[in-house]
Amino acid sequence: MLAAPQTKGFGPAHDGVRVVSPGHLVLVLHTHLPWVLGHGRWPHGQDWLHEAIAECYVPLLRMIDRMVEDGVSPQLTIGITPVLAEMLASPRLREDFAEYCEERTWRAEEDRKEFRRFHAGEISTLAAHWSEFYEFALDDFRRTYKSDILGALRRLQDEGHIEILTSAATHGYLPLLGTQANVSAQVRAGVATYRRHFGRAPKGIWLPECAYRPGGAWTGSGGRREGARPGLERVLAANGLAFFFVDTHLVAGGTPMGTYEDRIAGDMVAKRRKPTGQSPNEPHAVIAKGGKRLAVYARDPRSSTQVWSADYGFPGDGAYLEFHRKKGPQGLRYHRVTDRRTPLDAKEVYAPEAAAKRAAVHAEHFIGLVRGTLAAFHREHGRPGVVVAPFDTELFGHWWFEGPQWLEHVLRGLQEDVTPLTASAVLERHPPASAIRLPEGSWGLGGAHYVWNNDDTVWVWDVVYRAEDAFLQFVNAAKGKRRPELKRVAAQLARELLILESSDWPFLITTRSARDYAEARVKLHADAFDELLAVGKRVLEASLTKADEALLRELEMRDAPFPEIDLGWWTGD
Repeated sequence: MLAAPQTKGFGPAHDGVRVVSPGHLVLVLHTHLPWVLGHGRWPHGQDWLHEAIAECYVPLLRMIDRMVEDGVSPQLTIGITPVLAEMLASPRLREDFAEYCEERTWRAEEDRKEFRRFHAGEISTLAAHWSEFYEFALDDFRRTYKSDILGALRRLQDEGHIEILTSAATHGYLPLLGTQANVSAQVRAGVATYRRHFGRAPKGIWLPECAYRPGGAWTGSGGRREGARPGLERVLAANGLAFFFVDTHLVAGGTPMGTYEDRIAGDMVAKRRKPTGQSPNEPHAVIAKGGKRLAVYARDPRSSTQVWSADYGFPGDGAYLEFHRKKGPQGLRYHRVTDRRTPLDAKEVYAPEAAAKRAAVHAEHFIGLVRGTLAAFHREHGRPGVVVAPFDTELFGHWWFEGPQWLEHVLRGLQEDVTPLTASAVLERHPPASAIRLPEGSWGLGGAHYVWNNDDTVWVWDVVYRAEDAFLQFVNAAKGKRRPELKRVAAQLARELLILESSDWPFLITTRSARDYAEARVKLHADAFDELLAVGKRVLEASLTKADEALLRELEMRDAPFPEIDLGWWTGD
């Protein structure tokens, strides 16, 4: 069965001696996909969500529940973006996901029959494993988790085993949004959506792309806009948020590690910042206007590099399942990495048992890095430190098929000395002792905004800025008018704008992983916004026509996140 291991007790021997904990691991899983419901299936679109549920979200829940049953609380910090939460809560997802799993099961069975005809016993067995994998995923989704991923996460948080973070509504790239009102709306919508789904206020937030901007002079994309802006900590504090995460270089200085460099063509030299003397292995305070203190966590460089690095990260090991070789365009995967330099058509057949052994070895290596980092911090400072290891959830199971196995090994293996804790739990035990000022930056290539703001994406920001200005003008014109049809138009305009602001579109354009799709989505939502804006201007003076009502209804059905849109998110009411 292609699933996470059921074994227990992966920690190293300590000869019966209880080791004093030198600190804590905060393992953060950032879980996000853009709004894809109703916007294509394959190769880009809703199947991204189906893949993530089958290969990442269900295995993650399965792993956590298994650990809890064994009396081990994983203490994971899991970010769920509001737009993803809205998709997971959509009734139409349930039927579509079942259809997806059934199609994958059928494909695996067809492969198995074909392989057996050609006496390919080893690959035939793998095909049978894939069939079982998708049957198991669908059965768990339906029976174990009642087709309610959010409900399962809410239960685990209520029981104290995980902490769930919020994020900006549609993962909007906050430092580049055109007005402070739109920055505030992304955060306010994120907090409100979190409350609706999880029945409580969030304590922490995942800043999209770990992108932070301090207060002071601000310049928009392409230098088209300028002005003074408050720091992002101000809007976070105003919404009751207590902590956020940034990349290492924003706290410690040095050369940005960068993320996504393996997906970007061309060379870019990262600018090195002077070392600050601040450690990334403890939380720091950032002071918002009015004296409100927020905690900031920095990514630990050593542990992150071992997973993220395209050159020597764990997922590139030869034993692991090769992501890029599939049996046909929509096919399943039957081969292993072998060697990164090996052509796809020369990859060797995947061996699950060998891959599982490598996952255990790599987990031990990671555990050693965490222990070593915390021991060094404790020797130097005389107090417990923290290793913050943030990763995209979709890495575990989708991009790195053995990732859930590795993750379980890590969480079980650290229980004896290094205590895994959620981000809030660390702050309760070890509140920040020092306040710092953060520079501007992100966790993208070069440490700044390049991945989202470059010659290929400036046009996207032009579209976004124009829509933001038009929306605010319309909301001001409609203020005080209580007609229901006007409220409907304004709410759908807000949804189209929020989707337009998603950081995913410039990211996909820059990385070229789904460039045509991203460009088409920007144009689609921009056109929808313009059509609806014209309707709104007519409705300011008259009623909806039949054609206007049909357009509005179509868009409400297609783009349906945030059913409780509040225009006060933009106006500050």
